[in-house]
Amino acid sequence: MRLITLMPAVLVAVAGCSGVSVVNNGDPRPDPGTNTSAAPALPPTSIEHLANAFDYVTHPNQDQSAYYFTTPSGRWQCAILPSNMAGCQSAGGALGIAGAPHTVQDASGTETAPNAIVIDSDGDARFAVLDQPGFTLVPGPAKVLPFNKTLIVARFRCNVQEATGVSCMSEDSGKGFTFSADGFQPQYTEVPVDAP
Repeated sequence: MRLITLMPAVLVAVAGCSGVSVVNNGDPRPDPGTNTSAAPALPPTSIEHLANAFDYVTHPNQDQSAYYFTTPSGRWQCAILPSNMAGCQSAGGALGIAGAPHTVQDASGTETAPNAIVIDSDGDARFAVLDQPGFTLVPGPAKVLPFNKTLIVARFRCNVQEATGVSCMSEDSGKGFTFSADGFQPQYTEVPVDAP
């Protein structure tokens, strides 16, 4: 009988020392069996090639951060807008990319010359029409992202390479783009691990 009365006290003591607490906030429990998609594998990035995100951050609104950069040539203005998109637009207006479409639909559905290349968090890379300032830092200019440096922030990454041009991707979807004046590819190109 004595063993039976000690057992509840021992259980209370063990439960109290476990450090585990359960909080019921009323939200439905997630079903671990419903998500069958695996996150895409991310390309390896050398620590020597990482840019310091704090050097590129701005706060257009008090509760919002954005990361702006300019290519070494000054021809492209680019940005990572957290939880939204990453991309670039020509500093001179016209894209000037071989193979780019002459027109795309703007927000109102009107066919207009594209002024930007965009990757959303979950969509395909695309040519787009952005209202000003778009990916341009105002007041600018944005800091230059040097060749062979990768800016990784808010589940997006972008880099600039002399050989391939500008490349950005969504880490959520694994989709991205690479472009230069020579053309556009709907895929991300990581800085080679052995790049200087």
